[in-house]
Amino acid sequence: MNRWLDELEQQAAAVLPTDVYDYFRQGAGTHAALDEATPAWDALRLHPRVLRDVTSVTTETTVLGAPVQTPVLVAPTAAQHVVEPGGAVATALGAAKAGSLVCVSCMTSRPYSDIRDGGAPWWAQVYVLRDRSLTEDLVGRAEAAGAAALVLTVDTPVIGDRPFPAPSADAPWYGGELLTSYPPGPIAAALTFDDIAWLRGLSRLPVIVKGVLRADDALTAVRAGAGAVVVSNHGGRQLDAAIPTATALPAVAQALAGTGAEVYVDGGIRSGVHVLAALALGARAVLLGRPVLWALATGGADGVHRLLSTLTSELRHAMTLAGARSLDDLTPDLLGFAYATGTAWP
Repeated sequence: MNRWLDELEQQAAAVLPTDVYDYFRQGAGTHAALDEATPAWDALRLHPRVLRDVTSVTTETTVLGAPVQTPVLVAPTAAQHVVEPGGAVATALGAAKAGSLVCVSCMTSRPYSDIRDGGAPWWAQVYVLRDRSLTEDLVGRAEAAGAAALVLTVDTPVIGDRPFPAPSADAPWYGGELLTSYPPGPIAAALTFDDIAWLRGLSRLPVIVKGVLRADDALTAVRAGAGAVVVSNHGGRQLDAAIPTATALPAVAQALAGTGAEVYVDGGIRSGVHVLAALALGARAVLLGRPVLWALATGGADGVHRLLSTLTSELRHAMTLAGARSLDDLTPDLLGFAYATGTAWP
């Protein structure tokens, strides 16, 4: 882990109530999936190019057609108002300053219109609930408020084995746009690939499927109508033995090559070199979860801005040293091999 990010988490732990920090920091079960996330990125080694003109290096890109200045995006995390009073609005303001995009949790305490006014492009996270009329209402409000996409989270048919419950707070722990309690989970356990088409039919917005770790699932999701997938194991909070996203990403990216669908990844990314490796392995962008919470807790909107900008600067520096002038230059041949396994790559 980056030393400064490690220190940022320590600072957040010092200012957050213990139950709040423990809830956000925890993984499922023995923390195997959580503990393996960052080391899986650390194990990758780069095979840099030389004698390229890197006088000008840009991190600009697009995600589903929306221009952003960085491929470092914000993942959906619930109840940010417990971390910082400004909550998701402060996160959106920080993302806007960094030229990034924010995926808004449907369990935010703030209405979409407030987050929209923060100025960052945004996606709306969606769970398909047992009462589907609630999901339909959520999608309608997200589209009306200007969401650019719907992010369907699919890896939570039940809640993972987590020891720490959601902490109490003066404000409702969950509320805002979802308008229901969680936990106990009202999420539909009978979700199938057919529901991607159902969700697409509720609005004109593209659907991103979040929580994919298998190439066959990714391809089936795209064939069912998804415009993109997020390779994710829910921050190690669901299935304890789930593989790291760094391990899952290459096969998913290869399966979707040529389909027109975009691939994103989250989980354990803690440096600009990690971001470079993820993009070289086929991701269009990465999403950060817990580090955004630590930045929000210690610095509000400015802290989120500083986090995203610093990781983007690290990415630009790594690109310069690797001979990559733009994100299009980040191709699989930049990956050497994984020291942890000795496996040749690609």
